Amino acid sequence: MPRPSLTFFNEQDSDALAATFTPAVLTTLSLLKARVAMGLRDLTNLRAEVVRQLNEAGIPVIAWVLLPRDEGYFATHTNAPLVEAAVERLRTWAEKERLSFRGLGLDFEPDLRELERLMAQPARTLARWLFRPGRGRLVLEAQQRYQALVDRLRADGLEVETYQFPFILDDRRRRSHFWQRTLGALALEADREVVMLYTSLMGAAGPGLLAHYARSSRAVAVGSTGGGIDPFPKLSWHELERDLVQAARHAPDVHVFSLEGCVQQGVTDRLLTVEWDRPIAGISRGQRFLSRMIASVSLGLARPG
Repeated sequence: MPRPSLTFFNEQDSDALAATFTPAVLTTLSLLKARVAMGLRDLTNLRAEVVRQLNEAGIPVIAWVLLPRDEGYFATHTNAPLVEAAVERLRTWAEKERLSFRGLGLDFEPDLRELERLMAQPARTLARWLFRPGRGRLVLEAQQRYQALVDRLRADGLEVETYQFPFILDDRRRRSHFWQRTLGALALEADREVVMLYTSLMGAAGPGLLAHYARSSRAVAVGSTGGGIDPFPKLSWHELERDLVQAARHAPDVHVFSLEGCVQQGVTDRLLTVEWDRPIAGISRGQRFLSRMIASVSLGLARPG
């Protein structure tokens, strides 16, 4: 089986980029024919220099749009005007610095402050999300506004990819908006919908859920190897390799969160030697049962309408 198209997320402030994007890492990315989805946490000269190095090395860069923390950080149902303004700022910056971006990424998640509450009080926060009334109209209005933004960007020749929770696939299957209302996902027509299947976040059910949802996805994100905002344990090399091979069985595009995590673990060179057609470690009976139960509950909650 051929190696999938690989993209590596990067989510660092500018002053941390040099330690990640070393000459050796640039060489590895080139050999992998990989892309970088860079989270634009700031628009500085230091960042511009790193993007320029990637451009000169022929490594495609996706501009992953991120907002200041007090604006939600991610693309949410309520901050579309702020995302539009951020897109215009980054395009102006790219033109001024003569930078080339292959495309743009929109990450649909709840407001970062809500996610932090979820991590601190998972049961209480999720219960509150599940029973929030009156969000149907909000979702539809956000969908229309973001779709218009995506269409404008694509008309200008930019690829657009979206980063989504896997339960959006159940919404789409049932013609529902339940998980979009609940988790902040948003069904859009873009060049690539990347389904985030981070087994580091999913506990014992992780491998089974990855296998289940990857079958319905053309682009899958695996991780986490480190970096980012979550406090949970990170994948070892063997777990990452397992997830890469599992995802590639179904999805021609595989994203990895994150590049800096791979560099910090010292595993970037190992990515060149992954045996993509090797047998996948079996999923235990308990893991399979748990993942099927979660997937069935998700589909059941995604009621039409």
